[in-house]
Amino acid sequence: MFAVIFNRNRVKLKKLLGIRTRLVLLALILVAPLMLERVRSLEHTRSKQIALATEEFLNIAQHSADTQREVVSSVETMLKSAAYIRASSGIGRSCEILRASLPSNLPWIRSIMIASKDGLVQCSTLNIQVGLQIGDREYFKKAQASRDFVFSDYLFGRTNGRPMMMAAYPVAAINPEEDAVVVAGINIDWLSKIMTNLGGRPGISSLLVDSAGVVLAAPTDQTSMIGRPLDSVPLMSAVAEKALSSDAPTGSLSFTASDGSNRTISFSRISGTQSRLIVSIDETRVTAAINREIRTAYLQLGLVCLFVLLGALIGAEKLIMNPIEVMTGMAKRFGKGDSSARVARNKLPSEFMPLARAFNAMAAQLSQRERELVATNDRLTVIASIDMLSGLANRRGFQSRLDFEWMKAQQYNSQLSLMMIDVDHFKLYNDTYGHPEGDACLTRLGETLAGIAADTMGFAGRYGGEEFCLLLPNTDSLKALAIGEMVRTAVLGLKIPHHTSSHHTVTVSIGVAGTLPNDTQRPGELIEAADAALYAAKHRGRNTVVEHGFAKMVDQAGMALAG
Repeated sequence: MFAVIFNRNRVKLKKLLGIRTRLVLLALILVAPLMLERVRSLEHTRSKQIALATEEFLNIAQHSADTQREVVSSVETMLKSAAYIRASSGIGRSCEILRASLPSNLPWIRSIMIASKDGLVQCSTLNIQVGLQIGDREYFKKAQASRDFVFSDYLFGRTNGRPMMMAAYPVAAINPEEDAVVVAGINIDWLSKIMTNLGGRPGISSLLVDSAGVVLAAPTDQTSMIGRPLDSVPLMSAVAEKALSSDAPTGSLSFTASDGSNRTISFSRISGTQSRLIVSIDETRVTAAINREIRTAYLQLGLVCLFVLLGALIGAEKLIMNPIEVMTGMAKRFGKGDSSARVARNKLPSEFMPLARAFNAMAAQLSQRERELVATNDRLTVIASIDMLSGLANRRGFQSRLDFEWMKAQQYNSQLSLMMIDVDHFKLYNDTYGHPEGDACLTRLGETLAGIAADTMGFAGRYGGEEFCLLLPNTDSLKALAIGEMVRTAVLGLKIPHHTSSHHTVTVSIGVAGTLPNDTQRPGELIEAADAALYAAKHRGRNTVVEHGFAKMVDQAGMALAG
C-alpha cells in the first residue's frame, strides 16, 4: 500500500517538475546562494561605513561647536571686563581704557561700545559708532531686562550695512546703580572660518543658525547659504522646525528628503546663545562607492543567473521546445480551419503524451461542434434579421445594414438617404378591422416596399409596429424625396379600405433625410433626422412626404410647396 502511494506521489511530482523547471531550479540552487552572500556582505559593509563616517564627522562637528562656544565665552569675558571697568571708573575713564583694551588675538570682535540706558552709544572702539542709537534692538532690550549676557540673532549693522551678530552685557549686573550696557559687534565671517574643517566633504553639510533659523555661518563651500532662513535651504526645510524648537542641548533625527535621499541631521546648541550648529549627512553620497559595488554585485548576480538560465533553456530545447512547436503547428492548422490536423504521438516524449491525446480528442469534438454551430448560426442569423410578417429586414437587420452603408458612404464620399414611413391611423385600422386584417395590411405594404427597394437599389425594413424604413445608398435628398413620393403614391394605389381615415383608404406619412457621412456624425443622427421629418409630415395632415431641413411638403398632385 505504501509503495502504491509513493509511486503515485512520485508521478505527481514528476508532472509538476518538468524538465525545464528542474534544470532552472538546479542552476539557481548552485549559483544564487554564492551571489546573495556577496551582496549581503556588501550591504553589511555599507552600514558599517555609514556608521563610521557619521561618528567621524560628528566628532569634528563637536569640536567645531566647542570652538564656537569658546568664541562666545571670549566675547562674554571681554564684555564683563568692560562692564567692570565702566562700573568702577566712570564714563570718561572707561571709554579711554575701552579704546586701548581691544585685544588683537580676538579678531572676531569687530568693535566694543558702551551705550546709555536709552541706547545712545557714548563711546566705541570705532569712532563712527559714537552717537549711534541702538535702543530699539531686541538684544539690547533683552540684556537690560535679564541683566545677563545676551547674544543676538542675525542682523545688519547700521553703520556699514554688513551682516553681523551683537552681544550685550548690562553694567547693572555688576553695579545696580549703573544703567549703561556694554555691546560688542561680532564678525560672522570668523564664525564661518571656524567651520572650515567641516566643508569639502561630499554628502555632508553644516550650518550655524540663530534662534530664528537664519544661517549665521557655513564652511567655505557653502557660504551662499549665509543670511538665508533655514526653511528655504534645500533638503533642510523638512527639519527646520524640529531642530529650532527643541530645548535639548543636542539632538538628531533621520528622514527621507524631497529628492529621495536618506539623511541624518544632528544639532548642537551653542551655550550662552540661542544659536545651533546643524550637521546634515546624505547617506547615499557618503556611501556612493560601496553602493556602486553593490549594484555591480546585483548586476553580476543577474548576469550569472541569465547565463545559467540560457544554458538550461538550450539544454532543454530538444526535450521541450521541439515538441511544443509540433503541437503549436497543429493548433495553428486547426485554428485556420484544417479540422483534420492531429498530433502524431509517436514523435513526442512520454511527458507530452497526455497533452497530445487531449488535444486530438478536443480537435475531434470541436470539429463536430463547429459543423453543428455553423448550421445553427445560419438559421438563427436569418431568423434574427428578418421580420416574418412583412418579409422585410427587422430592426436589427436594418441597423446592421445602416452601419455597413454608412461606412461604405464614408469610404467613397457618397450621399446616403433614409426615409421613415408610418402607416396613418393604424391603431384605428386595427380597432375597426381587427388585428388579422392589420397583419394582412402590413404584409401588403411590405411587399410593395420590397418592390420599390429592388427598383431603386435601396434596402427596406420594418422598423417596428406600423413603421417602415427605406435606406437609399448613393442617393441625395432631392432624389430620395422623389422616391418618397413614389412610395406614398404606390401605397395610395393599393386602395386598401380604411373608412375611419379621412382619405377612406390606407395612406402613409414619410420623413426623408439625407447626409454625406463623416467622422463627426453617427448613423443614429440620420435616423433622428428622418424621424423629425416624419413627425413634421404627420403634423401637416399625413399622407405627406417631408424632407428634413428644408421641410418640403408634397401634395397629392405632386407639386412641391414651401414648408
